[in-house]
Amino acid sequence: MGKLYIVPTPIGNLEDITFRAIRILKEVDLILAEDTRTSAVLLKHYSIATRLSSHHKFNEHRTVEHIAEQILAGDNIALISDAGTPSISDPGFLLTRTCLSMGVEVECLPGATAFVPALVNSGFPSDRFCFEGFLPQKKGRQKKLKELAGETRTMIFYESPFRLVKALEQFAEYFGSDRNVSVSRELSKLFEENFRGTVAEVLAHFQSKTVKGEIVIVLEGKPELKSNGREEEEE
Repeated sequence: MGKLYIVPTPIGNLEDITFRAIRILKEVDLILAEDTRTSAVLLKHYSIATRLSSHHKFNEHRTVEHIAEQILAGDNIALISDAGTPSISDPGFLLTRTCLSMGVEVECLPGATAFVPALVNSGFPSDRFCFEGFLPQKKGRQKKLKELAGETRTMIFYESPFRLVKALEQFAEYFGSDRNVSVSRELSKLFEENFRGTVAEVLAHFQSKTVKGEIVIVLEGKPELKSNGREEEEE
C-alpha cells in the first residue's frame, strides 16, 4: 500500500518550503495540484519532475475514491494547493476523509499557512483564537456575523481583495467601529503589508487605495467584562 502525503507549499516566497517537502514531492508517483499551471512554477524552481494531475473543488467529488484506490494499489501520492496547507480553505478535506475511511495512510507535513503569520503580526492574543476562513458571500453572512458579535477570542478571516472594504464596513456594523483589527496582505511577498488600527481607521486606509493580493483579517475579540467586586481570597 502507498500513502497520501498532504504537502504545504509557500504562500508567496518560494523559499518558504521545507527540505522534506521537496524530497517527498520528488519521490512520490503523482502530485495532485489545485492548479497545475501555478504549481508548475514551484516544481520547476526546485527541479521536481514528478507527474502532475489536477485536483480541485470542481472535480474532487468524482475522483477521490479512484485516487484512494490508486494508493491502495501501491502508489504514493502528494496533494498540494496553490499556496499554503491543503484543506485549510482549500481542497483536501474530502480526499483525506475518503482515504482514511478506506484504510489509506495519510501523512500531513508541517508547513506554511497564511493565518499563522497574520495572527502573530497582529499583536492580538494568540493563545486562544477561532479561525473562520471565508465568510459566506451572501446567504448566511449576516447570521454568521451576528453569531460572532459576542466572540471573546481573536477571530481570523480570509477575504478577497474585492470584498475587503465591504467586510470592514460590516465589521463596523456588527462589532463596532472602535474594535481593533489587523489586515495582512501579500504575506511573504515583496509588497507585504500589515495594517493595524480600529475598524474605522483600517477601513479608511483601504478605502483610499486599490487593494491587491491575498487578504487575512485578524479581529480582536469582544472585551470581557471585568468584575467590579473584590475577588475572594483562596483559603
